[in-house]
Amino acid sequence: MISQTISEKIFSRTADRESKANDFVMADVDYAMAHDGTSILAVRAFRNMGVGKVWDPAHIVIPFDHLAPANTDLTAGLQKDIRSWIKEQGIENFYEVGEGICHQVLPENGFAMPGKLVVGADSHSCTYGAFGAFGTGVGATDMAEIFAAGKLWFKVPESIKVIAEGKLGNHVYAKDLTLKVIGTVGAAGATYKAAEFYGSTIREMSMSGRMTLCNMAIEMGGKAGIVPPDETTFQFLKGRAVADYEPVYADEEAEYSATYHIDTVDIEPQVACPHQVDNVHDVSEVSGTHVDQVFIGTCTNGRLEDLEAAAAVLKGETVAVRTIVIPASRATLMEAIRNGTAETLLEAGITLGTPGCGPCLGGHMGVIGEGEVCISTANRNFKGRMGQGGSIYLASPATAAASAIMGEITDPREL
Repeated sequence: MISQTISEKIFSRTADRESKANDFVMADVDYAMAHDGTSILAVRAFRNMGVGKVWDPAHIVIPFDHLAPANTDLTAGLQKDIRSWIKEQGIENFYEVGEGICHQVLPENGFAMPGKLVVGADSHSCTYGAFGAFGTGVGATDMAEIFAAGKLWFKVPESIKVIAEGKLGNHVYAKDLTLKVIGTVGAAGATYKAAEFYGSTIREMSMSGRMTLCNMAIEMGGKAGIVPPDETTFQFLKGRAVADYEPVYADEEAEYSATYHIDTVDIEPQVACPHQVDNVHDVSEVSGTHVDQVFIGTCTNGRLEDLEAAAAVLKGETVAVRTIVIPASRATLMEAIRNGTAETLLEAGITLGTPGCGPCLGGHMGVIGEGEVCISTANRNFKGRMGQGGSIYLASPATAAASAIMGEITDPREL
């Protein structure tokens, strides 16, 4: 028996042959996802193949989240066409406008499970690795091939190991650790590699925090980010998982191309400065930077835990700049209403949006003007992402909320 990483074991199962890093394999996909932005292209390619029916409608998930609600006549028409195709194909796992972001909707509904190969037509599909799955993104034409055959060629990635030890300090969150890791590894440091996360910090992290961590694996070039499943994972999936699953773990002698050690005890809130995600600094280095807009949400940080962190900072305060908050899903919004989080946020003067991607992808809502600055809890700060002439800083919900109160980048520990 050869020693294998988590990725190598998952591909060995799905390709039905022993697989090692850098092997090319034809792997069976367990679950496939395309959202309203990519399903349009995937379905067009699927039709061009001349294939009549998808391989298995029960294993395809389509949420509408990117341009939701539709922003133009063209978008509305394209979404109408996809709805017709979904009905024609008998795909029941369809999540309409307002149900939430694909990377939140899939885990909430039990499609992300240990040991599974979950592929999405979206780069942040690496989020599913938080559950011990191999989650990865592919292009729309690749997704068309999966729709047709249920399988796709993959190059089994090499793996890196990230070990985070220590307890996170006050107002320091999974997002801060994630930015610290990306700043350490670099934007291309994990290109086409799977990052496996270990250590006491990870073991103590909630599912929400693990999802944040794996969500941004792509921002250091990663093919996947994976947290070994444990009791936290199993409790989340109890009564939720749509199928039986078998957790897999790396062998003790598994080979990694690199290992990174992160001491989390002294980490302060982190901020990624324009226009690169790995341009990461301690908040103390950029405090006082003027901001025009604050955005709290996305598949990175729009979960209940994130809204609660923002509300804890905003309670009894009033925002000084326009502040947009968008829950990651309808379920998240409902719980935030039930426990008073939504009321706290609204009383502080925020604008609450429809569950979905919102300003993250830019171009249809929440864009910023020439020379304006937004501090965001999203995953990308590329130039032009949220308005052609604006600048984006990335931070945790707590840092974003503190900045909303002061109108400038602010260390939440100082409030």
